[in-house]
Amino acid sequence: MARIVVITGLSGSGKSTAIKALEDLGFYCVDNLPVTLMPKFAELCEESAEANKIGLGVDIRGGEFLKDFPAVLAQLREEGHDLSVIYLESEDDVLVKRFSETRRLHPLAPSGRVLEGIKKERPLLASLKNEASKIVDTSTCNVHQLKRIIVDHVTDLASSENMVLNLASFGFKYGILYEADIIMDARFLPNPNFIESMKDLTGEEKVVSDYVLTSEKGKAFMVRFAALLDFLIPQYMKEGKKYLTIAVGCTGGRHRSVAIIERLGLDFRDGDYTLKITHRDKDRHHL
Repeated sequence: MARIVVITGLSGSGKSTAIKALEDLGFYCVDNLPVTLMPKFAELCEESAEANKIGLGVDIRGGEFLKDFPAVLAQLREEGHDLSVIYLESEDDVLVKRFSETRRLHPLAPSGRVLEGIKKERPLLASLKNEASKIVDTSTCNVHQLKRIIVDHVTDLASSENMVLNLASFGFKYGILYEADIIMDARFLPNPNFIESMKDLTGEEKVVSDYVLTSEKGKAFMVRFAALLDFLIPQYMKEGKKYLTIAVGCTGGRHRSVAIIERLGLDFRDGDYTLKITHRDKDRHHL
């Protein structure tokens, strides 16, 4: 059976860059293949030993065929293909700027009003987003960063027989972590940012971690949150989910969320999955 990675998402979000990243990994890639032809294409590729890794670009240009996307994915999985879907999105103002810089027309805005096209496109792609195994917000990514994200994700899935569990911290002031499957808001916990001696430290430092996690609220929260994850993670694994991102956010993504993710990393390091820890905003300038 073939390994299939579908790249989809909003126009201007970086699909061409993502597909090129797959090509660099040896994937046989086709962009804008009609959704209903995907099973037949996979069948043809199976006949070639050199095309057992397939990258497919799917977007709004698929038109009426997009309504068949969930059913086609289900068929591919039933046929035994190793399938994952990566959905790319970005903030409206970033997309508008990208279209302006490239002087391209949005496919749903032939009159040139890009923002109108974006607002039409989001609901039309909702069913594709719901099928995603990973969602990537490319708002702050340059070409090289996006390629690295795609390469890392695809490589992680290929090298691990188990589910990849990604524990991630972020700051709400910089936007939510769109690729997260589970998001927890930690802004109710004591904030080290208001303690002068801790302001310039991060949640990786013991003094900050102790301040957050040994408080009355911190201890109660960790017991309950860890118990919830103890229940949820095995359920996702039973469903065959290959990539699960659990995100914790605080105001700046520097203290509280980092401390919690680091502690969870210790608590869950011996599970039957591949564990990764990321801190999106830990090193950003903070106020």
